Amino acid sequence: MISVVIPAYNHERFIGAAVESVLGQTWTDLELLVIDDGSTDRTGAIVKGYDDPRLTYLYQENQDAYNTINRGLGLARGDFVAILNSDDVFSLNRLERLVAMQKQTGAQCLFTDVIPISDSGEEFVDPAFGWNLWHQKNRAFWAQCGDLYTAFLKGNFMVTTSNLFMTAEAVKKVGKFCSLRYLHDYDFIFRMMLAFPGKVHYLDNEKLLYYRIHAGNTLGEAAIIGREQDRELIRKYMLARVPDELQGIISAGVDRLIELEHELLEVKNALHKPLIPGIKKQIAILARSISARCLGKGGN
Repeated sequence: MISVVIPAYNHERFIGAAVESVLGQTWTDLELLVIDDGSTDRTGAIVKGYDDPRLTYLYQENQDAYNTINRGLGLARGDFVAILNSDDVFSLNRLERLVAMQKQTGAQCLFTDVIPISDSGEEFVDPAFGWNLWHQKNRAFWAQCGDLYTAFLKGNFMVTTSNLFMTAEAVKKVGKFCSLRYLHDYDFIFRMMLAFPGKVHYLDNEKLLYYRIHAGNTLGEAAIIGREQDRELIRKYMLARVPDELQGIISAGVDRLIELEHELLEVKNALHKPLIPGIKKQIAILARSISARCLGKGGN
């Protein structure tokens, strides 16, 4: 059996499509655990409207996504475990395909390529679309280097927790998702690769997950926090693969490179910073004053 965990929060517009994409799978031996993380909209009512013995709905006070996922993992009874965020959608043959590949390869964790979609479900097919450029850059690096761990240091081309398909053994060994609000999936996949070297597989030519990119997403505090967390994770898991005797050297070099980037940015900003209004006039007056004094001295 496969256990699918959906952490849900205020996604009344999308939760129906997510639930139906699980219950409509070609692989039917499954349980679906929907953990409602304190939704205040109709998310719960919509889920409870489905009449399927494989579906379990549980409500809790808001605890954030990683705690919600962890609760679902603790309740899962399947031989395999998958996660689906409440605004994403599985292709209807996803689970059947992943089970077949797991049996073929012996992988403990698998993930696939994804299809980015809008709030209305339209695919973002333009290669020049910002997200597509980012994702293709990461995939190109993976194709170039051929090493999964190295490629993940360059970027998270797994994209989302919705892309995780794992054995129950792997879930037990890797443990809970960490308390990073934005990058708990990124941290988790590094821990998975460290726990099972060579047993994490990427189906890079199969798009079996629809990943929702919401309209109106803007740069803000989340963009800063996310990048700060990203920086710390990359440092942590880069050092995790470096021999102990070299970690001090690598750590010092990384710290200095980060410092240099900040210093360069400060210098560039200082050099190109526009003069404050009024300063130009004051400088001109000062220049004339200096010139007049110099001429006066010359006359003497």
